[in-house]
Amino acid sequence: QLAALFMLALFLGRKTKSLSDQMATQLVEELATIPNKISHALSISDQVHALARQHSHKTDVLFLGRGLQFPIALEGALKLKEISYIHAEGYAAGEIKHGPMALIDDDMPVVVIAVQDQNYEKVLSNLSEVKARGAFVIAIATEGDLQIAALADEVIYVPQTLPSLYPLLTVIPLQLLAYFTADHKGTDIDQPRNLAKSVTVE
Repeated sequence: QLAALFMLALFLGRKTKSLSDQMATQLVEELATIPNKISHALSISDQVHALARQHSHKTDVLFLGRGLQFPIALEGALKLKEISYIHAEGYAAGEIKHGPMALIDDDMPVVVIAVQDQNYEKVLSNLSEVKARGAFVIAIATEGDLQIAALADEVIYVPQTLPSLYPLLTVIPLQLLAYFTADHKGTDIDQPRNLAKSVTVE
């Protein structure tokens, strides 16, 4: 779905002349590399599995992201609560002082999507604020980022790509985290309680 919407945006960008042919070509070429980068991102499953075992007893998890990564934070929280029954909340990283910061303590894991895009420096600032409150910080970061390891307790790396394509990669460790957490807890991953795959009543 994300890839299809991306292609639609490219088409509209070229039609309206708001996107140059050169940039459109660069974006299409980078999109073609994403399947291999997804395969590479899946190779971190052992690390995510270990994190899931470590935190499967937690009752609350916070997911933070900015810009295009905010909806991915929402998706990470949604998947975790759907299949592991752990309360999880996705939040815009720049808004944490309007609520979630009050909940953070040394028993709450906080997942921060901190890839090297246009919001990187601001997200690092948010990450530091969360860490200062005692949270166990799990960062989703760009491969080769040497700065973030000093700020987070655990770093899960995804391959480098263009900012507009990062959601295709950052969502993977979050979905794996939900899967392995649910698997470790023994909950039914394929048929979560009280949920339906389609809504048949209004």
